[in-house]
Amino acid sequence: MNRREFLGAGVATGVAASRNFSALETFAESSATYKSIYKPLDQFVEQYLHAMNAPGLTLVLADRDGVQRVVTYGFSDFDQKIGVKPEHLFQIGSISKSFLAICLLQMRDEGKLDLHKPITSYLPWFRIDSAFEPITVHHLLTHSSGLPGIPPVFLSDPSLKHRAAYAPGKLFHYNNTAFEALGHLLMTLDGGLLPDIYRKRIFGPLGMNNSEPTITLENRDRTAKNYSAFQNDRPFPRFGRLSEAPAIISSDAAGCIAATPQDMGLYVQMIARHGEGLKARLLSEESFGLFSQAHIKAEEFGPTASYGYGIATDTLDGHKIVRHTGGMISFASSMHVDLDEGVGAFASINAMQGYRPNPVAQYAIQLMRAQRSGKTLPVAPTIRAATHIENAADFAGTYYSIDGRALNFLAEGDNLFLARKDQKIALEASGDGVFVAPDTYFSRFSLAFGRADAKDPKSAVVEVGWGSDWFVKAEYKGPKTFDYPKEWNAYLGHYRNEDNWIGSIRITTRKGVLMVDGATPLEAEKDRLFRMRSEEADTEWIEFHDIVNGLAMRIKLSGEDLWRVLAP
Repeated sequence: MNRREFLGAGVATGVAASRNFSALETFAESSATYKSIYKPLDQFVEQYLHAMNAPGLTLVLADRDGVQRVVTYGFSDFDQKIGVKPEHLFQIGSISKSFLAICLLQMRDEGKLDLHKPITSYLPWFRIDSAFEPITVHHLLTHSSGLPGIPPVFLSDPSLKHRAAYAPGKLFHYNNTAFEALGHLLMTLDGGLLPDIYRKRIFGPLGMNNSEPTITLENRDRTAKNYSAFQNDRPFPRFGRLSEAPAIISSDAAGCIAATPQDMGLYVQMIARHGEGLKARLLSEESFGLFSQAHIKAEEFGPTASYGYGIATDTLDGHKIVRHTGGMISFASSMHVDLDEGVGAFASINAMQGYRPNPVAQYAIQLMRAQRSGKTLPVAPTIRAATHIENAADFAGTYYSIDGRALNFLAEGDNLFLARKDQKIALEASGDGVFVAPDTYFSRFSLAFGRADAKDPKSAVVEVGWGSDWFVKAEYKGPKTFDYPKEWNAYLGHYRNEDNWIGSIRITTRKGVLMVDGATPLEAEKDRLFRMRSEEADTEWIEFHDIVNGLAMRIKLSGEDLWRVLAP
């Protein structure tokens, strides 16, 4: 996912340890169709919140027949031990994209929108710089436009345009900018403002009377208290420190809805009914088919996932499902709907800790499905500790830098430790060969290990990087010195924008490659412009500006400004 979607955060020290766990059930159908699944589900959620160190969670189960259960767990305010309440609003983040897609498909049903028409034919003011064929509404809806996904639609510099990195339709790269633009398309076609359109087209017809189409300060008292990282300029350990998050205002169609679980149950029910509300269809059968169709492979959502229109599509136990996650400054959400069985769930946590509660939503629909078919209830998923590393021994050993410094890693079963002075620091897995060290000295960057053959996951681990530092084992056979243009030295350092969605970037160099946060390579394109290369589909770019006394004072990140921090 892109930088806005994976906004970094930490978790609160001692939250789980001090919690007296409780589940507050506020709604259950009298038919009690699913009553036998509630106990194993509640037990799993309790284990999940403790293991993930989350403050609280809200959950709704629904099927084609209605909202079957609303239940809340843990705390809205974990300092005062005030529980999450069913009337609390939770910001659903990018699940909002499916609302936008449904509204645009309604416009298609009304003959007002051609999904394969260039977006600039509807929004001539949308500044795009592309050497490829026109970008259509379809490309924006499927995250395949090739445009950057970080900046706002309206760039602060009027001379800049959104630069296409490759031909539209070629690759999937998650894109918030695309959906912000689609929000403007909806308002142009419908002739109103986004909040009014959502209320008219979705909230009203479904009876979602307690939710809000945009996030404003007027509704802060109704919103669950929420948390984000105490230090938001670095990787987060699972048991790091949280602080109450700042209030935000969001009317950006990429993620602007705040909802109660009961209302999200009504939305899940509509999807389970293939676009049909209790009073009338929201979408024609044909448009719902387009909504839930696998238009493009989307491995960012998982190895078997594809993307429809504003929703991911996948299979689970042989059933077709649609699903999406939502990440906000201080909320993390997940929605799963089984289209074959007609059951679904929505879950949301009131903190941003770098993960989404997918296991909760997935296990919920698996339980519902088993109950409906009279099968044995499935065993709860295994919840791994943050320090569980199955192949820990691969990374053990001593690594040396060119100047003689050493890093020593110890493997003990499924745990990997960094031995530092008289301490053993348990590392947390953060990706394939990437680990977070919950230690003050090592907190600014992740530790990234490399194998002798990058294409062979069974080859020996022979190197590790941390920021600009690089260490190798005796078995390492490659070059040990690397050249890079001397002007790059002006670019190294910490850059910051206090916009909550942007935050910090640290530019480093390792093995002759310029990098973002010691993790994402930068590829020189021209002058001071570099492309980010986290993957082939990456569309983001960085440009360095204002060289003063040998240091760049400002960078542009896909059009957004960050300024040098004159401190370490």
